[in-house]
Amino acid sequence: MTDSVAETLAALGHTLPQAAAPVAAYVPTVLAGGLLHVSGQLPFVDGALVTGRLGEDVTVEQGTRAAQACALMLLAQVKAALGSLDRVERVVKLGAFVNSAAHFTDQPKVANGASELLVAAFGEAGRHARSAVGVPVLPLGAAVEIDAIFAVRTA
Repeated sequence: MTDSVAETLAALGHTLPQAAAPVAAYVPTVLAGGLLHVSGQLPFVDGALVTGRLGEDVTVEQGTRAAQACALMLLAQVKAALGSLDRVERVVKLGAFVNSAAHFTDQPKVANGASELLVAAFGEAGRHARSAVGVPVLPLGAAVEIDAIFAVRTA
């Protein structure tokens, strides 16, 4: 089965990671009513979790790269669930959670790392609704966590 979205990502210099196993009592994805809900994904770069707090010890640029890593992990989960990224009709919504110091207000800039990667991968179908919120702590000390909803074609 060809996967033109994966080929697009490869042409952009991105490799999908292995889909991460859940770290608690949940499943990575749930397909219901033509929507694939993907649980929150953490940012792994070169096999290491990106940790820290934006506005303290993580820069906006580092946070943006972490969000991009979250988006790649979201896509890895989609591919694991569906067999091909080409079954995605549209990226519907992202929820971006940014581990933030109290004075940090650039959560949307950080979340753009994920948003821009998805638009590059899917074109117009990658444009989505989004929330970008600051939180005081994330699981395992992660700098960013992102969940998503994708509209999908039936097999």
